[in-house]
Amino acid sequence: MNVFSGIGRLTEDVDLRYSKSGTAVAKFSIAINRPFKNQNGEQEVDFINCIAFGKRAETIAQYVKKGQRIGITGSIMTGSYENNQGQKVYTTNVNVTGFTFLESAQKTQKPKA
Repeated sequence: MNVFSGIGRLTEDVDLRYSKSGTAVAKFSIAINRPFKNQNGEQEVDFINCIAFGKRAETIAQYVKKGQRIGITGSIMTGSYENNQGQKVYTTNVNVTGFTFLESAQKTQKPKA
């Protein structure tokens, strides 16, 4: 079974692009705190790369911004490509199949001075 479920904060705004065929593709990363602290008492964090397609991608890009919490479900996808230096680079992403907005944009926006 290949199932991922997690709640985290966006590390940056969603990168929304469109494929040649017109399909929306959203790439983003979420930071998820580990349930324990390290030996120095510091919180450890995992950064999860995510990708969404179609209407799901457009909706996430429209309504979630850097720093906001989002819950996602999906499956793990691995892949590889060759970079400009000719080295093979391995990738791991969550293919987002579901999401839940956990806070509104107003809650995370800073007050205007």
